[in-house]
Amino acid sequence: MRQESASPTRHLRVRHDRGHTVLEFRGEIDIASAAEIAPRLDHETGRPGALVVLDLGGIEFFDCSGLRLLYRARNQVLDRGGQVRLVCTHPLTLRMLRITGLAGLLPPCRTLDEALGVSRPGGRRTGR
Repeated sequence: MRQESASPTRHLRVRHDRGHTVLEFRGEIDIASAAEIAPRLDHETGRPGALVVLDLGGIEFFDCSGLRLLYRARNQVLDRGGQVRLVCTHPLTLRMLRITGLAGLLPPCRTLDEALGVSRPGGRRTGR
């Protein structure tokens, strides 16, 4: 079941779908928007056992501030016994994920349905 929520920031929309919290990043994710997103991201990823999908389908630009947000979210979810998955098809962002090694820690799915339907634990901890 899909449950919509109000947009907590103009760069992050939070909704619930099939038992997962879907965090949809939107627009340009840079140092300014990251500061706006971080408190809401921490709130949503700080719950014990959370099932989280980070959806980058709505981004136009993504810099190292965005990478830090993804890494932060991943660690918070996994530290509290949850699962986290990533949806990303943006070529430049995928390249940044591969170059930095984050793609190995948080393997990107191509679609939200794929992320919600994956049966193996996503974003397994392989090191910090």
